[in-house]
Amino acid sequence: MPKMVITHGVADVDKWLQFNAGRVEAFGNLGGTNVVDHVAHDGSTAVAVSADIADVEAAMATLASPPPELGALMEKHGVLPPLVVYVER
Repeated sequence: MPKMVITHGVADVDKWLQFNAGRVEAFGNLGGTNVVDHVAHDGSTAVAVSADIADVEAAMATLASPPPELGALMEKHGVLPPLVVYVER
């Protein structure tokens, strides 16, 4: 199962970290496991989420056109576009 890493900015890192359970659930809905949050060491608002993804193409399609509930979750978490996606090869 390939690992996916998504990087983006957030409005507030501490607030974003409080919503880890919601991210684990959202990635689970995308077939993801082993969801890990990462924050920039430099103290900026740059963050990343990594997960093992069963169906990368389906996950990419969902991220390209998020359903309303995912969009609302991202807004609640303070996610700032753009999202940059890296996939293990």
